[in-house]
Amino acid sequence: MDNATVIVVGSGGREHALCLSLAASPRVSSLHCVPGNAGTAKMATNHACDMSNEPLLDLFREIKADLVVVGPEAPLCEGLADACQSAGIACFGPVAALAHLEGSKLHAKLAMQSAGVPTAAFQRLDATSDIDAALDAYAGQPWVVKRDVLAGGKGVVVTSDRNEAKQFIITSIGSDGFVLLEAFLPGEEASMLVVMDGTGFHTLPPSQDHKRAYDGDRGPNTGGMGAYCPAPVITEQVHERVLKRIVEPMHRHLSGQPVPYRGVLFIGLMIDASGDPFVVEFNVRFGDPECQVTLPLVETDMFDLLHGAATDGLSELPLKIRQGTALTVVLASEGYPSAPVKGRPIRGLEQALETAVYGKTWVNLAGVGVDESGQYIATGGRVLSCSALGVDVKRTKSEAYRLLSEIHLEGAHFRTDIAHRAMQ
Repeated sequence: MDNATVIVVGSGGREHALCLSLAASPRVSSLHCVPGNAGTAKMATNHACDMSNEPLLDLFREIKADLVVVGPEAPLCEGLADACQSAGIACFGPVAALAHLEGSKLHAKLAMQSAGVPTAAFQRLDATSDIDAALDAYAGQPWVVKRDVLAGGKGVVVTSDRNEAKQFIITSIGSDGFVLLEAFLPGEEASMLVVMDGTGFHTLPPSQDHKRAYDGDRGPNTGGMGAYCPAPVITEQVHERVLKRIVEPMHRHLSGQPVPYRGVLFIGLMIDASGDPFVVEFNVRFGDPECQVTLPLVETDMFDLLHGAATDGLSELPLKIRQGTALTVVLASEGYPSAPVKGRPIRGLEQALETAVYGKTWVNLAGVGVDESGQYIATGGRVLSCSALGVDVKRTKSEAYRLLSEIHLEGAHFRTDIAHRAMQ
């Protein structure tokens, strides 16, 4: 399809990354974003809209969208893809029944059991459970407690403090009705994005996120402070195991549903010392910031890839991947993740955006707005990320941090050790 009209749903760094990639497609003649941010406004038309399904469908019809790309998980869990399907609009993103792979940790665990996918043992705890006995069952390793709700990647506590684990369990049962307690999986984490439809799937290069706020993987959990791709922990042998043990059985399971999975399945992996992969979690959308470092390595036209998945055309579309390494480092507001300070000006950003070149060194905007005077200001916790693509991780990292040094936000913080595992 040529002269396509595409609309991206969402307002974060992931959606800016999607718009950058789609804007590079000669197939796309009209690009839109709802609600978008200051970054998407540079290559797409932003729309202010009630984010419930019916007003969104009205907007999709008004702009005559050929493809809807849903960035965040919440609209998918609320049935936006179902609504698009009923309206005859191609949508990249799974229907609500399948989006519960992210919406419900328990649903994901049961799906993995059904498909025979390796994951951690777990217990479901509610008000009738013996919490101390459950904690005893997993003693000797850190306790892993997961809320069964959408929590933006922050509904998990991993702790060696028994009192902290117990209190989080009690609080979560009180707010959610039940909670999952999992066995701890030792090893090294990585992420794999799998674009799939009813006919087939394509695995994108594996990446590695940095969840903790501070250097050395210290501090509180965040939505992600930076990422790089590809991740060397996913060797050729490990990749083959991920395909055989996780991707292929999950695709068989999901393509066999009444409506097949059409979108991207984010697989959070733990690779143990023997090189055996286990699933930590599933997400039903591109990760953030994994999206920012994975899409630039995809040489296949991004519209063709996303539209192909939305219309069961993946089996006929070859996937081409560029050589090299992509890296991004997140600039976060003072106080993030607990209480980010908003409204402060971001100096140097306008010049950085003017000189940036997508696919070389560029800026992904997330929590960025514009004040009445036209000045860029921070509007969120994770404000932006500076990204680079190069031949190796050392030089790519140097370019990303060089770009970041040109941007200034009072009180902001960032990690200085992105890709430290790959550098070792």
